[in-house]
Amino acid sequence: MLSAPSVPIVRATLPAVGANLGAITELFYRRLFEEHPALLRNLFNRANQASGAQREALAGAVAAFATVLVERPGERPDAVLGRIAHKHASLGVTSDQYTVVGRHLMGAVAEVLGDAVTPEVAAAWDEVYWLMANALIALEARLYARAQVDDGQVWREMEIAERTEEAVDAASFVLRRPDGLPTEPFAPGQYVSVQVELPDGARQIRQYSLSAAPGHKTWRITVKRERPADGGLPEGEVSTWLHAHARPGHVLRVSLPFGDLVLPQDDSPLLLASAGIGVTPLLSMLDHLGDVSPHRQVTVVHADRSPAHHAHRDEQAELAERLPHSTVHLWYEAGARPADGSRVHVREGRADVGALTLPPDTTAYLCGPLPFMRAVRGGLLARGLSPAAVHYEVFGPDLWLSR
Repeated sequence: MLSAPSVPIVRATLPAVGANLGAITELFYRRLFEEHPALLRNLFNRANQASGAQREALAGAVAAFATVLVERPGERPDAVLGRIAHKHASLGVTSDQYTVVGRHLMGAVAEVLGDAVTPEVAAAWDEVYWLMANALIALEARLYARAQVDDGQVWREMEIAERTEEAVDAASFVLRRPDGLPTEPFAPGQYVSVQVELPDGARQIRQYSLSAAPGHKTWRITVKRERPADGGLPEGEVSTWLHAHARPGHVLRVSLPFGDLVLPQDDSPLLLASAGIGVTPLLSMLDHLGDVSPHRQVTVVHADRSPAHHAHRDEQAELAERLPHSTVHLWYEAGARPADGSRVHVREGRADVGALTLPPDTTAYLCGPLPFMRAVRGGLLARGLSPAAVHYEVFGPDLWLSR
């Protein structure tokens, strides 16, 4: 909770800080990487830095956190930070790194806002930062303890056992421990980080959902090769490398599983809605449900460019077939054809949850591009679903808060 003297200061200066967060975070990252270039090469996603997505996500998180502190002081702001903590844990972030970040972030605030940052304003916003940082440090410490590792010690060597081309520009990789022991357990919907060394020597990290159910001796990830819309140089440094070079027998550096998109421990009806490569965490959930709760009512929604672009299309249909109370609704922008079976519905165009029959107590899980998830979430809320019943996973920086 923010101290009493700081509350009016933060409330009064929040509009000015919020209006300048873009400039603040841009300066912050530039100064951080000038002093610590290895962070950009080996920890931060260079593509997200180049696009500005990481700056926008940081700005949104800071603004949301500060708003909670001054507008809803009785609310625990950890809920704003839980997703960030899981992302940090999967990267092996440690508590000492927050000191470096705080110094550069507060320095950027002072430089951008100039004379408006009095000693009292600086102290109040330093308090905001450390409330946020300490909340993240505590959350991440609990995640490391739950994984039974020391802080940041999340990396393992994993060998590629199989590679399968799943769709246009999508390949899956089955990962096993080189010592033959079972992989660590995980919850359906969680992800791992993968670090590869690129031709320029940078060791870039990307996060990929585990796309099969837990309980096996192996993990599986599915990687979409990210291509730029203008046909220039590939945007996806790691995905391009994996598609070009990763083959059975290759050893990858992979983190332990993390992620907060997990199924509820009840029998409520479920909606699993995905678009594009967002199918992967929901595919793991669908696989898991067939093993532990086959009679649960499940509505599966997937949207894609075409059947050829739909990764794991046949597998998704087979997994849904194991659930006698499931229905599958597919939307393709092109190439839609009628499907076999009364429980599979194929349409052309964009996904429309208004076409579905959903029980009022449905719990929804969404994964895909932000416009898709916003549209689906809006349709679900319009139909009366509680906002608390709609959960989502974002690949890359979480821009939901910033917009």
